[in-house]
Amino acid sequence: MKKIHCLFLIITVVPMLASAQSVWQTLSTGKDLSNWKQLGGKAKYSIQNNVIVGQAVPESPNSFLATKENYTDFILEFEVLDTELNSGVQIRSHSLPDFKAGRVHGYQVEIDPSQRSWTGGIYDEARRGWLYPLSINENARSAFKKGEWNKFHIEAIGNTINTWVNGVQCARLVDDMNAEGFIAFQVHAISKPELEGITVQWRDIRIVTKDLDAYRLVQDPEVSECSYLINTLTEWEKDHGWRLLWDGASTKGWRSAKEDKFPDSGWTIENGELNLHPGDGKESARPGDIITTKKFSDFEIDFEFWLTEGANSGFKYFIDPSLIKTKGSAIGCEFQLLDDKLHPDAKHGVAGNRTVGSLYDLIAATNLSVPDQSKIFKGVKEWNRAKIISRNGKVEHWLNNVKVVEYDRYSQIFKALVAYSKYKGYENFGSIPEGHLLLQDHGDEVKFRSIKIREL
Repeated sequence: MKKIHCLFLIITVVPMLASAQSVWQTLSTGKDLSNWKQLGGKAKYSIQNNVIVGQAVPESPNSFLATKENYTDFILEFEVLDTELNSGVQIRSHSLPDFKAGRVHGYQVEIDPSQRSWTGGIYDEARRGWLYPLSINENARSAFKKGEWNKFHIEAIGNTINTWVNGVQCARLVDDMNAEGFIAFQVHAISKPELEGITVQWRDIRIVTKDLDAYRLVQDPEVSECSYLINTLTEWEKDHGWRLLWDGASTKGWRSAKEDKFPDSGWTIENGELNLHPGDGKESARPGDIITTKKFSDFEIDFEFWLTEGANSGFKYFIDPSLIKTKGSAIGCEFQLLDDKLHPDAKHGVAGNRTVGSLYDLIAATNLSVPDQSKIFKGVKEWNRAKIISRNGKVEHWLNNVKVVEYDRYSQIFKALVAYSKYKGYENFGSIPEGHLLLQDHGDEVKFRSIKIREL
């Protein structure tokens, strides 16, 4: 009886395994590129020993080997070998005649063998730029092994995109701009002659499009989620203490910095955006700054802002309304919002400490996440993301998910900076235990949305 029972188990398990394996589809035949089409540049793609090889060529834009089929929800796995090129894999991407003359655009899972080491991060090719750089997931920067075969696991399900490299979770993105599109392997354009002929290689490319829950990996609880949903909190954000500081529809929680009510004009709410209409270019003249009705001390604030050409504004914190003069803006620490190219204030102050992302008139914004690269500003008339973190006196500014300022507001260094700034006449500037938050009216058109906070 025992032998018969064991035989019965073997017979039933084997078909189950075979069925599970058959769910995966191979994207490359290993023989030719008949399932693919080349878009963009002129890089050379070939099949060699069941491996797709992309070879860089000079004087060519980015090249993409794209699937002929579009995919919606899927899990994609492959291995890649890249030693020199800044390559990537497009997912849910498109090439449309009415968008930049057919230029490939969409989500790209980065392959980055440079010292920056952002492999597994998510970039929005030809559109919004970096969505999930590994500056917000430092532990994942060592997952990629240069000069070796690296295994990628990508889950694109609903409005979420999660990536793993060699078993390490790299990105945890929520975004609803595209729900479907093709998959494509990129050979990046080259600018150095010595990179001609350099290759990037892919193998063991497979995809599953059904029964996805059976193939999903367990999320790493230490990896932060980054959401681009407008004025909406995800379940992860709610679970981690986030709430909307502005609800996207009303003036609840905000008032004029100089009155107990919200301004009657100048600030409007349209299409889920808090709009400051242009005035005469003067600081807090009409309709004036707005502040939160509540005070805050230790917090993490995340918001998006949109500037017109030459615009000047700011997000201030630790505001004491009693310090407001008859004219001008309220006094407090300021995350500068500025068009560095056209507004003259960018050239004033000391060493760039009035440029976008800076602690205004005190500390210049620089790329602290990747020190040899510039800060990331996506430009005017584009939505940019800002973050301010304050915990036990330690403060950080982040611009588009890259840290650009850090300081201790209780330190002697900070006090010395204040003593040589325009704030030197204000006692305890920046060191009060708590204060209001402020959106500045500097007379220019500015928009805000997705303003959210969690108290620490």
